Amino acid sequence: MRRALISVFDKTGIVDFSKELVKLGWEIISTGGTSRVLKEAGLDVIDISEITQFPECFDGRVKTLHPRIHGGLLAIRDNNSHVEKMEELNINAIDLVVNNLYPFKQTVLKQGVTHEEVIENIDIGGPSMLRAAAKNYKFVTVAVDPEDYNMILDEFRADGNTTLEIREKLAAKVFQHTSNYDTLISDYFNEKLDIILPETITLSYEKKQELRYGENPHQKAAFYAQITGTEGTLVRAQQLHGKELSFNNINDTNGAIEILKEFDEPTVVAVKHANPCGIGSANNIHEAYKKAYEGDKISIYGGIVVANGKIEEDTAKLINEIFVEVLVAPEYSKEALEVLTSKKNIRILKLDDIKKNDYKTYDVKKVLGGLLVQEKDNKLLDGELKVVTKVKPSESELEDLLFAWKTVKNTKSNGIVLAKDKGTIGVGPGQVSRIWALENAIKQSEGKTNGAVMASDAFFPFPDCVEAAAKAGITAIIQPGGSVRDEKSIKACDKLGIAMVFTNMRHFKH
Repeated sequence: MRRALISVFDKTGIVDFSKELVKLGWEIISTGGTSRVLKEAGLDVIDISEITQFPECFDGRVKTLHPRIHGGLLAIRDNNSHVEKMEELNINAIDLVVNNLYPFKQTVLKQGVTHEEVIENIDIGGPSMLRAAAKNYKFVTVAVDPEDYNMILDEFRADGNTTLEIREKLAAKVFQHTSNYDTLISDYFNEKLDIILPETITLSYEKKQELRYGENPHQKAAFYAQITGTEGTLVRAQQLHGKELSFNNINDTNGAIEILKEFDEPTVVAVKHANPCGIGSANNIHEAYKKAYEGDKISIYGGIVVANGKIEEDTAKLINEIFVEVLVAPEYSKEALEVLTSKKNIRILKLDDIKKNDYKTYDVKKVLGGLLVQEKDNKLLDGELKVVTKVKPSESELEDLLFAWKTVKNTKSNGIVLAKDKGTIGVGPGQVSRIWALENAIKQSEGKTNGAVMASDAFFPFPDCVEAAAKAGITAIIQPGGSVRDEKSIKACDKLGIAMVFTNMRHFKH
């Protein structure tokens, strides 16, 4: 008689599945709560202790860790010495394992969970059984997902057994599942012990959705979600309207949200191809949007717009004057949604906690053959700003300098940002020469640079940027400082009557 070992925390569908197994002539071994549920459903079940001849003990911590269980799972059925040893030790083969693990993920995600509760939800016997069954997939079928129950039953009904191909796929699923489970446990301890860069790193994500294609139509793609710490991130967004997000939509929208998190006051960020094209801060979202739009009226078309406050009807009407790919905000008025949804191609997302920015996470870049891993760039300044010129920036200039600094921090290097009245007027991203980035930003500003400020993501090795800024009417500059030629730029500022401040912290973004 074929034997199934069934021990599940998630009991979805397990009674019906077990009943069908019995009809097909299977004998069922079970443990603890699963055994009780199956017996209450009228099924004959062999308790695990009858097989092991040893009672479950230590509050259920030990029940399946026994040679009569693991021998029945791991013995190679077409190996004569294994078969003889099974007979000698009175070990019966187990042909099917159905197991899902203690809910570690659900436990660590609970508010106010204690360390002791977390520890008790680390499954030991379950992963051991699953791995043993999966290792011996040539002979043993293993199910970790209730979604697979019907497929397995269909196989049993048709041929009396699952095919080798099916068993191998189920085994692969088990190893993915246990790997993810162990990674969650490792992540929990790394966070508890504040281990930033461990000797080995395993990243675990769950598939959120299949995508039609990647950056380009010939590339396959999917969107995976981090398992913990996702409040206020794109994976938590609720889509209210529009087509499914594409790979590039997700990438660009994430970039816009990351920039938005730099700002506390009402702010709107517009992004095109992962770079900011317009950012505005004001006393309300309506005025902030107008500043962001004025920052680059051309590039915002077909771009991503994100806001950290409620979208009202008047703002929605302005947004609808152009084509926007994606709009994200924490809240929309009923009237605003009526206006916005009149356009079928705009994707509208609602994201609670959009201002949340206290993440402990990795910044990861894939390279051929490896990963570059670093802490997230959560800092803005290193101490106080240092004024290094004879001319001191005014209070309003300081506000604009900090605004521009937050923006250039999130602009691809070499990056230059020009700002006035807490709105961008020119962004020069991703140039191999800093002077080119400045020239592009000045050109984009369409003559609005008089009285503006400038931010650079890195120091000036030459005074050429200072000279070009003065010619454009820029009155104050913020930059990290740290070049061996800092003095040349400082002298150029003093000569031209420009204020310059150092942050003592650079923000390269490659």
